[in-house]
Amino acid sequence: MAEPEKVHVGEVLPPRTVSQLDGFAALRQIVDSAQTCVNVLAVEKTKQRKIAAYEGTEVAKIKAAESVLRQYFEQSFTERRAVFDGLLERLDSALEQGDGAVIGTVLNGTVDVARSSPLANAGDLSQIRAALDDPDHVWEL
Repeated sequence: MAEPEKVHVGEVLPPRTVSQLDGFAALRQIVDSAQTCVNVLAVEKTKQRKIAAYEGTEVAKIKAAESVLRQYFEQSFTERRAVFDGLLERLDSALEQGDGAVIGTVLNGTVDVARSSPLANAGDLSQIRAALDDPDHVWEL
């Protein structure tokens, strides 16, 4: 049997006699290529579904964590507001009385409270991520 000619995509072959064996081989190649294409598409669609499911899970985790964080900030800043209100009342009183020592103490306390972050004592952020990944983790505020 003669060696088949190399065919380039889009190239038209000159007319020749094609044997039954050549026709069967061409049909087999079409079937094999189509099957490979179908298999690749199925695998890629499965990957896309897995990615979409992962995305949905991660978005749900983010939204749940966001809800907890919002509640924490709301609670924390409500508590801080009460602290600031108390400090400012003491400052007003110290100003009315002309008590420089109390004014200095109150201002230092105000700056210290303002400088500290609500999450300063939360610890290592990798521990927070691990807690977010743990569906059984209980968040205590």
